[in-house]
Amino acid sequence: MADNFITSDIITAETLRIIHNESAFLGAINREYDDQFAREGGKAGATVNVRRPVQYTIRDGATASFQDINETKVPITINPEFGIDFDFSDFDLTLKLDKFSERYLQPAGKRLATELDVRIGSLYKQVFNYSGTPGTPPATAQAALDAAVLLDNQAAPRDGDRQFALTPLANSKLVGGMAGLFNDQATQGRQMRRGLMETNLGMDFQMSQNLPTHTVGPLGGTPLVNGAGQGTIAVGATDNPYAATTALVTDGWTAAAALRLRAGDVFTIAGVFALNPENKVSTGALQQFVVRADTNSDASGNATVTISPAIIVGGAYATVSNSPADNAAITVIGTAGTSAAQNILHHKDAFTLVTVDMPLPRGMDMASRMVVDGVSMRFVRGFDITNNKRLCRFDILAGFAALRPEWAVRVPN
Repeated sequence: MADNFITSDIITAETLRIIHNESAFLGAINREYDDQFAREGGKAGATVNVRRPVQYTIRDGATASFQDINETKVPITINPEFGIDFDFSDFDLTLKLDKFSERYLQPAGKRLATELDVRIGSLYKQVFNYSGTPGTPPATAQAALDAAVLLDNQAAPRDGDRQFALTPLANSKLVGGMAGLFNDQATQGRQMRRGLMETNLGMDFQMSQNLPTHTVGPLGGTPLVNGAGQGTIAVGATDNPYAATTALVTDGWTAAAALRLRAGDVFTIAGVFALNPENKVSTGALQQFVVRADTNSDASGNATVTISPAIIVGGAYATVSNSPADNAAITVIGTAGTSAAQNILHHKDAFTLVTVDMPLPRGMDMASRMVVDGVSMRFVRGFDITNNKRLCRFDILAGFAALRPEWAVRVPN
């Protein structure tokens, strides 16, 4: 017998269940700031500033040397809502839940999960840690471990909250490449049966078709730093030092007054080394910088490039060993114009998603709001008396932010 009791709560809960099962990121990113927005009637454009841990410098000797407490912050802004709208007939209400879900809710839930993953994945343009070579998918345990080194160098915890989101190709290469390595039989058996990486090497693996692809800018010329002593910002009056930016003055680009670098490109500067954020000792590796905005060169080949992390020399919030020298060489990772999917290894606290409880309108045929896995979604149904249709909409009001971009690593295919 057909189930005639498909309620708004059942529809909402079933769709959220599908979103949870289909998303690569939802269960693996920070959600602790939801309560700062989780009130009915939250508005698009609302912003909350999330405090990051304070950092200090060490005193030598018995004489006190008091330092100001500078709390850096990361703003999380609620974007306009997004959703899916569709209609169906009264006849469809006679379907059993499994058939109704198959025809209507599963496609909607999968599409909403994809959109959430795409929006979270777009934060890759704030991630400066980069491991591997574009065009060469990670295919060995060493490739995964090399990426993890960058998290270790940035003092990311090894607390079981590291997640490696892989494209289908990277997942395939890693499963095959690690098949002959020692592993416990249960994990090895599941990986071989399912063809999916599981918990291994101190990280959880998740396959996703929704990871972003980055195309390196046109580049051109022999880019150099133009002027010594650049960088060093007043931390405490600005944002998170690893998300704050420096406007780096450069020259030597192809003189075309045209695009040279794309947002998301990564480069190093000769002689500028990364620091461990806790002990402020050089890691021995050049600091990688990510371009935060598309950058043109002028007719003389000059370009001012907005980069993060900010170039900060000395003090509790130092990010680099020293300011770049005049004419220091700039080396961009990747070949001009090439595209590569971005696998993302990250600690849970690298990114956050917050959702807002949207108000339930009155006078509707159905209206329901639920929270599953930290995602608040509203379902509303009205009736079109002219066409004898049930008009439905799902809405999600959310904000996305890179809380600690230094705790994420891009690994190209």
